[in-house]
Amino acid sequence: MTQRRNAAAEAPLDLRDKGVPGLAGPTPLGDVGARGWNLLAEDLPLPAAVIRRGALHHNSGWMRDFIARRNLALAPHGKTTMAPALFDLQLDDGAWGITVGTPHQFQVARSFGYRRLFLANQLVGRAAIDYVVTELRDHPDCEFYCLVDSVANVAALAAAARRLRLPRPLTVLVERGYAGGRTGCRTQAEALAVARAVAGSDGALALAGVEGFEGLFKEATPAATAARVSAFLDDVVALARACGDEGLFGDGPVILSAGGSAFYDLVAERFGAAALGRATTVLLRSGCYITHDSIMYVKAFDALRARDPALAATDGGLRPALEVWGYVQSRPEAGKAIVGLGKRDLSHDDLPLAQHWYRPGETATPQPLGEGHVVTRLNDQHCHLTVPAQSPLQVGDMVAFGISHPCLTFDKWRAIHLVDDDYRVVDTIRTYF
Repeated sequence: MTQRRNAAAEAPLDLRDKGVPGLAGPTPLGDVGARGWNLLAEDLPLPAAVIRRGALHHNSGWMRDFIARRNLALAPHGKTTMAPALFDLQLDDGAWGITVGTPHQFQVARSFGYRRLFLANQLVGRAAIDYVVTELRDHPDCEFYCLVDSVANVAALAAAARRLRLPRPLTVLVERGYAGGRTGCRTQAEALAVARAVAGSDGALALAGVEGFEGLFKEATPAATAARVSAFLDDVVALARACGDEGLFGDGPVILSAGGSAFYDLVAERFGAAALGRATTVLLRSGCYITHDSIMYVKAFDALRARDPALAATDGGLRPALEVWGYVQSRPEAGKAIVGLGKRDLSHDDLPLAQHWYRPGETATPQPLGEGHVVTRLNDQHCHLTVPAQSPLQVGDMVAFGISHPCLTFDKWRAIHLVDDDYRVVDTIRTYF
C-alpha cells in the first residue's frame, strides 16, 4: 500500500478482531497479503469492513494534486481513521503533518512516532497539558500546535510550560468562532485579547496563527451556506491581519487553518487570497477525503462540483472506498430481508445504502442491487432491508453497504481489510480509537 513505518509495532491479527478468520491463528500484519484471503470466497467472517485499494489511492492522489495546485499545506484529521497505515499514506503523498482532536489521539500519534501534530482543539486539564508539555520538553524534534480561545486557557498553558521547564515556546493558534457554533472566540475583540495574552506570556507561548472551523454551517440553500462560510473565513483573515498589525505573531510563517471535509475549496480560495504581508501557510485539515463515502460527503462533493465544476471534475473527483459487508441471514417476509450487521458495525448518521450483492459459488462478480432495496432500520447487529418482490436475495447471499460519515464507521473496527478489485485481501489496517 505504502511505506508501512509502524507495521512491526502493531499487534498481529487474531480471532478477537472482528472480521478476521477464527481458524487462521495469529497473523502479523506484514503477512496478511500472503494468506490469500478473499472476501468473495467466504474466507472472512461477516460482517467485515473493507477499503478498496484503487479508490483509496485515487483519493489520496487527488488531494495531493489539489494542495499542490493551490499551494496549500494539509494536515489530514487523524480522528477520521486513527490508522497509522493511512497516516503513512497521507504523509507519503505530501501531508504537512497530522491533525488530532483529543489528548488521547495525540498520545496514539506520539506512540507511533509522528512528529508534527496539530491539535485542532483546546488543550485543557492537568494530565493532558503535562503530557504534551513533557513530550515537547523531552523530544525536541516533536512539533506541536493547539488552539486557544480564552485568557484562562492561555494562563494554564503558560504556567505548565514554566513549571515543567519547557525550553521553547508552546505554539498556539487563536480560534475564531461564531455565535451558536462550537469553540472559538465569538468576537474579534475577544480573539485579540487572547492573542495579546499569548504574546504577553514572556516566551512561554508563541502565537503561530489563527484558526476557525467552518464545517457546521448549514443554511437554507447551498449558495447561502457557501456565502456564510466565506464570510466566516473572511473574519478569520481579518483577525490574522489585526494580530499582524499589533506584532503579536511569533517567528516563522503565519498559519491560517480551517477546512473540514465539506468546504476546503472555499478555505483555499479565501485564505489563499489573504495577503497578510508576510509568509503564510494555509493549512487544511480535511480527513474524510481519504475514503470518501456514499452519502454525506457525496452530497458535499456535489455542492463543491456546483461551486467549482473544473475542480470537481479533476481526475474524476473522489470515490467511495469504504464498504461493510454482511450476510442475508433471514427472509422472514416477502418484502423484507435481515442482514447480519447493524449499529455496532457502521455509522448511522444516515442509514447505509445497500449497493451490491453476491452469491458465493454462483455469481461471477458482485452485482448491483436494483431499486427498492432500502435500509429502513438498524438494530445493534441486524439491518432491516426492505426489498422488492423481484429481489434476488436469499439467505446466505452477501450484501455490500456504502456508508455515510466514515469517521463513525472506522471507530467500530479494530481491523479493516484493504482489498483489490477482485476483493482479495492485500493488507489489513489497524485503528486506535
